Amino acid sequence: MKVFKFGGASVNSATAVENVADILQHFRSDNIVVVVSAMGKTTNDLESLFYACLYANPEKESIFNKITDYHNQIAKSLFADKNHTIFEELDTILKELRHISHNKITDQNSFYAQVVSFGEILSSKILSCYLNEIEASNTWLDVRKIIKTDGNYREANVDLVLTEKNIKQEVDALFSNAPLIVTQGFLGSSPDNATTTLGREGSDYTAALFAYSLNAESLTIWKDVPGLLNADPKYFSKTTVLERIPYREAIELAYYGATIIHPKTIKPLENKGIPLYVKSFTDINIPGSIIEERENTVPPIPSYIFKVKQKLLTISPLDFSFIRETDFAELFAIFAKKGIKVNVMQNSAISFSVCIDENSEIFEELHEELSSKFIVKFNKDLELITIRHFTEEVIEEVVEGREILLEQRSRLNAQIIIKSEYNS
Repeated sequence: MKVFKFGGASVNSATAVENVADILQHFRSDNIVVVVSAMGKTTNDLESLFYACLYANPEKESIFNKITDYHNQIAKSLFADKNHTIFEELDTILKELRHISHNKITDQNSFYAQVVSFGEILSSKILSCYLNEIEASNTWLDVRKIIKTDGNYREANVDLVLTEKNIKQEVDALFSNAPLIVTQGFLGSSPDNATTTLGREGSDYTAALFAYSLNAESLTIWKDVPGLLNADPKYFSKTTVLERIPYREAIELAYYGATIIHPKTIKPLENKGIPLYVKSFTDINIPGSIIEERENTVPPIPSYIFKVKQKLLTISPLDFSFIRETDFAELFAIFAKKGIKVNVMQNSAISFSVCIDENSEIFEELHEELSSKFIVKFNKDLELITIRHFTEEVIEEVVEGREILLEQRSRLNAQIIIKSEYNS
């Protein structure tokens, strides 16, 4: 039994969905759990819809229509029969989304989870129906029934014991009906059965939970790259496929922001020695990468993680006194409340600097709350570069001629904050 995860880029059009079906047909002799993300940039559109609802933005209707038209167009391209049941199913799902978008918002985080969950529901429905249309027998599974979490709606913590029990019971029964199970990544449900999310890019983690619970032969994440690269080709022209990577190294890369895998994905696999393959959905014959139990990465070269759209905040006490442990506790309580992750931190006697992702929707609130208790200065439009297994020559090559605002080094990692060259 295998677990496959397909991200948004792999199902962003009718042609892409057909390609996923071809891949699954290639492995038709196996039982496979297929975990699918939202199509294309749908989660971004749903987040825009969330904020439009939150702030009564008149563009709410046009955003909803964009989401509707996108999915209906993909379905029309896939299904020749315009009376196919998929169209009725999509209409029902989208009517529910519209209804929720007009509800009174009593809890922002719960409302967020409800809205953004529709991306995975829509994509998995379309894929499941198309597979059945081409006689690739499968069962659609609502993952919210089996992945149980706490009530932290936007980045929920999974109840591993209950989730493992649910997955074993549900999946074993479903495999007796069909060799394929199509389900959603990113989603779960709270103890009171409210929809929760596992954090952006959480579909990888969902797939790892299935692999762990089912003692799968392997987990394969299908991407639009030939494997796990030592740098993002959008920001670095000289990239190399890391062919074999230790679990621990992959965890470090994910922690620092390598977007190929979700940070929580690796540990469940490591615990049971389940290999993780990263393969290209554009050419299944490319070997790709394998993350497994081993000592060293092959080939042994530096890895680069680029994070753009960063802000650097420098925070000091209002009375210019020393910054104290109680100040740190208060600051991190504020960050936690706002759901803000700190990418780099550094302190001096009288100040504390943090690098965070830019988020215009909540930054003003954050700045206002911090400024009521501290002096706050910030730089925007920055880039954070993390170099794993760095050398002096590598650092000099990457930052040549650019202004460094903050630099931090450990034995294996160098983190450098500079003015960004990228505006996207």
